[in-house]
Amino acid sequence: MNNTLGAIARSWCILDSKINSINEILDWVRERNKTIQVEIHKVTLEQCAPWFYDRSEGCIRNQNHSFFTITGYQQTMPDGTMISQPVILQEEIGYLGIICQEINGVMYFLMQAKIEPGNVNKIQISPTIQATKSNFTQIHGGHKPPYLEYFLNASEHEIVVDQIQSEQSSRFYKKRNRNIIICVEKEILVLPSHRWMTLGQIKRLMQEDNLVNMDTRTVLSCIPYSKLHLSRIELLTLADHFSNKPLFCSTFEGTEDNILPQVYQTVNNQKMFNDTQRQLVPLHALKDWGMVNGEFICKSPYSFKVIFCDIAIEGREVRHWTQPLFEATGVAVFGLICCEDNGILKFLVKSMSEIGCFDGVELGPTIQQEAVAIGGQEKNTIDSFFWERLNSGEGVIFDHYLSEEGGRFYHEQNRNVLLWVDRNKLPELPKGYFLLDYRTLNELVQVNNTLNIQLRNLLSLLEA
Repeated sequence: MNNTLGAIARSWCILDSKINSINEILDWVRERNKTIQVEIHKVTLEQCAPWFYDRSEGCIRNQNHSFFTITGYQQTMPDGTMISQPVILQEEIGYLGIICQEINGVMYFLMQAKIEPGNVNKIQISPTIQATKSNFTQIHGGHKPPYLEYFLNASEHEIVVDQIQSEQSSRFYKKRNRNIIICVEKEILVLPSHRWMTLGQIKRLMQEDNLVNMDTRTVLSCIPYSKLHLSRIELLTLADHFSNKPLFCSTFEGTEDNILPQVYQTVNNQKMFNDTQRQLVPLHALKDWGMVNGEFICKSPYSFKVIFCDIAIEGREVRHWTQPLFEATGVAVFGLICCEDNGILKFLVKSMSEIGCFDGVELGPTIQQEAVAIGGQEKNTIDSFFWERLNSGEGVIFDHYLSEEGGRFYHEQNRNVLLWVDRNKLPELPKGYFLLDYRTLNELVQVNNTLNIQLRNLLSLLEA
């Protein structure tokens, strides 16, 4: 494992590849976008068979009772505000899996050009396999996803990552997926839908709006660099590959301070003493929601609505189907403040609860602001500080639109921001905020459902 992690760390620094250059990868995506046929049409629920509203259960579901359902959710916030919205229930755990392989001394990742029905730009660079349990068990009658056998037989290969991680807890209710990376030694047949890329190339491609999908970002965020044990000479050799020295120190050395007990104390207190009243309810019990022109929408402004689509995509396991999708009605902002502290890059994170969070509370980024604010989300000094800096453009090191999960969300692209600030200018941290190095966050991500998907995605953007 140590050799594999070391090769992955070096791959983080490699932008020039003898297998596929970045321009060749972009050309490949453009060509597939031209040739693959995609047709997506909005329809009404009545036209979306086998999907229908089951009034006895209070949910939108398909006739097989498989895939996922949409039901209602209500929660009373501490300030008395009632949150009332639909949520997606999908108890099955799917694969988000990447195969990596060392080729001519360089670690590569086998990435897929995949179209999801909700993608804003058709093809996005996705994991080797991205499949729900319904897909790969062929409940819907389609073909098995390519490369599935590698993950079903993962124990035959070197397992780099195997984590059950949370999904978007503002839309899903307790949804999780299996984030897995395996290192395969034997030669692999590369299909036209897949290409080898270095980790550095994938991260550079994240600077293209909506090109690298959410599932790729979450899987890569789980790579366990904190488990890489290097001698001083090996550490210095690896450091030569990194131009971002504070990030290198943050990732492979970290601080001597053990702040984990403080983090867990805060998070566990929130889990233990949170008396928020929450419940799943029938959709028809959501008084502010209803069908308007074939869409399930909120009477007042909200971050999303439910639409129904007829979908045909060439090359998928199932080529034609219908399904509901959550359509964004605006753009959310996910922001992470970074600062250098004694030569080590640190990140400002906060403990937070979301309606669908599997274990109640996770660590999230500095800023996680939905397109439409809901009750109980008052601004504090950190929020004001972040927005002042972002609006002035001071210290912005990453600012791009990146898509959310296109299998359930329609054209949802959110603004992802990395903001560098002077440590001495950072306001006093409110309760629940922590300034943590990458190594500490990397240790925490090895524990299921500890870092939320927005934070994991932001950490995946960091370039060496």
